[in-house]
Amino acid sequence: MKFTKMEGLGNDYVYVNCFKEKVDAPSELSIIISDRHFGIGSDGLILIKPSDKADFTMEMYNADGSQSEMCGNGIRCVGKYVYDYGLTDKEDITVETLAGIKYLKLFTENGKVSKVMVNMGAPILSPKEIPVNTNNLPSDCDKIINYPIIIDGVTYKTTCVSMGNPHSVVFVDDTDNFPLEKIGPLFENNEFFPRRVNAEFVQIVDRKYAKMRVWERGSGETLACGTGTCASVVAAILNGLTEDEVTVKLLGGELIIKWDRESNLVYMTGPAKVVFDGEIELEE
Repeated sequence: MKFTKMEGLGNDYVYVNCFKEKVDAPSELSIIISDRHFGIGSDGLILIKPSDKADFTMEMYNADGSQSEMCGNGIRCVGKYVYDYGLTDKEDITVETLAGIKYLKLFTENGKVSKVMVNMGAPILSPKEIPVNTNNLPSDCDKIINYPIIIDGVTYKTTCVSMGNPHSVVFVDDTDNFPLEKIGPLFENNEFFPRRVNAEFVQIVDRKYAKMRVWERGSGETLACGTGTCASVVAAILNGLTEDEVTVKLLGGELIIKWDRESNLVYMTGPAKVVFDGEIELEE
């Protein structure tokens, strides 16, 4: 099977062009190829497929084989792949995902895509749609903002946002020394989140700049998470902590996020890179 390894701010996936390749068991394949010792090494698998609703379909699997709705860093790389590898000559494309159709603007230099702006759509704030466990919430609760949640005996304040996949955003004083390896899995698997959750821990530097670390559902800590960065900026704005456009520093680099509150759309701009092309022999 031929593949391309790509990364957006270090959030790396193995991409397969399903216009040419056939993948029969993507969940199992994702586990195999994601292994950083015995496989290719990645945060998961992304299949690029035809769509009858958009220009392309993005089908995504985490490193543990679970299917995910969307990935902001992953979809930027889809945009670069389809342009650089000749599947399209358009610089404005649509991509079908489990989180809906996303709109991408491709910025090119010397015939290659250098960065991508993604219309990530409207943030979802309804507790039932995120989803969170509503058993102990007031019946009129329409948002989860600064909500207390007890993790390992400590009370954290979470703001919950879905960008097509669920996110719990917590503001902390120091992301560098936050015990993410311990606390991240406890958030991911907490009963408050019936479909598990991506957990973001955010340090506000000023009203236009923030730092973030992320524990991704099914993958653990990653160098970047596009949907998580979008959710974090929405959460920061809801809590009155930042302006509507924020540069966010992740372990893998920076993303620019803007929440256009008039149109209620979130835009993400960042890089996408090819690491290498390869071919792997799969056992029958």
